Amino acid sequence: MEKAILCGSTVDEIFDLIKPSGFTIAHATAISNYIYKKGIGDLSLIPNISSRLKLELNEKAESGLFLPAASEVSADRSVKYLFRSEAGKEYETVYIPEKKRHTVCVSTQSGCRMGCSFCATARYGFRGNLSAGEIVNQIVSIPASKEITHVVFMGMGEPMDNLTNVLKACSIITAEYGLAVSSRNVTVSSVGILPSVEEFMLTSNCNLTLSLLSPFPEERKKFIPAEKVYPILKTIEIVKGMKLKKKRTLSVAYVMVDGMNDTDRHLDKLKSIFKGSHIRVNLLPYHSIQGDPGHSSSSERMEYFKHNLVITGISASIRKSRGLDISAACGLLASGLS
Repeated sequence: MEKAILCGSTVDEIFDLIKPSGFTIAHATAISNYIYKKGIGDLSLIPNISSRLKLELNEKAESGLFLPAASEVSADRSVKYLFRSEAGKEYETVYIPEKKRHTVCVSTQSGCRMGCSFCATARYGFRGNLSAGEIVNQIVSIPASKEITHVVFMGMGEPMDNLTNVLKACSIITAEYGLAVSSRNVTVSSVGILPSVEEFMLTSNCNLTLSLLSPFPEERKKFIPAEKVYPILKTIEIVKGMKLKKKRTLSVAYVMVDGMNDTDRHLDKLKSIFKGSHIRVNLLPYHSIQGDPGHSSSSERMEYFKHNLVITGISASIRKSRGLDISAACGLLASGLS
C-alpha cells in the first residue's frame, strides 16, 4: 500500500487516515502541529501520542519532510536553498531576514513554462509542478522556519499554472493546525493567467501580485508570451472591480529596464491605469541574465517614477534587491541549475 504523505495534508485528511482505528480529530490536530510547527520528520519521535498511534502512522504514512540539498549565503544574509525531491525535481527557495520581518520566497514548480525572456527560470525549462507538500516543506525544513513571518510565492514557476497545489499550500500555511501565518502576510505572484487569478481571488484570502513589466500590450507580448492569451490590462480591470476583505492587498510588480519601460510615456500610462484604484505599484530593479544586453533603470529614475505615482494618489514603493550575489534576486533563480 502506498503511504500517505503528511506534509501537504490537511488536518481532515490526517483524521481520515487514522479515524478507522478509533483515533480522534484531536489526535490528527496534534500530529499536524508537530509536522508543521515543530518540523518533526521522524514520526516515531512525535511526543505525547500513544505507541499505538505511532505504529499506525509508521504503517500508513510518511512525514514528507526533507532537508535542502545545498545552500548559499549572500553578503546581505539572504540564504538560497536548493531542494531536490525524490523524483529528482530541483527547485530553489530564498530566505530573506530583516529586522522585524523574516520572509521565505517559495517555488511552485521546478522550472517554468511561461517563457518570459528576462527570466533565468524560463531558460531552465519546465521540469514539473510541485505538490502542496513540496511547497510547504520549503518553509518547514529550513533552519529559520520558526522565525518566518511572511511567505511569498515568487520563486521558480508560475503559481497560477499550478493552482490546485498552490491553493492547498496557502490553506495549510495560514491554518491554525498548520503554520498559522496570517493570510495578510502571504502573497502569491502571477503573470496574469486570468481564469486562475479569478479562482484564486474568490477562494483564497491571500494577497496577489501581478507581474506587469509594460503597460502596453504589444510591448509586453515581446517579453511575456502569456500576454497573447491573457491580456494583463483585462486581468487588472477585473481585479480592480473585486471587493477586498480588510487588509488584503493587491499589487503589481513593475521591473524597470533602462530605456525600455522607464519613459514618461510609460509613467503616464501607469498613472492612467492605477489612479483611483486600491492596487499598489512595486517598482523593482532589473537583473540581467547571461546574453541579455539590458540593464536596470537608475535609482534616480526609479525615485522619479515613485514620486510621480505617489503624488497622483497611487500607492507605490521601490523594492530593494536581496541575494543578488548568489543569484537569488528576482528573475535569477535556476540560473545555476542545469
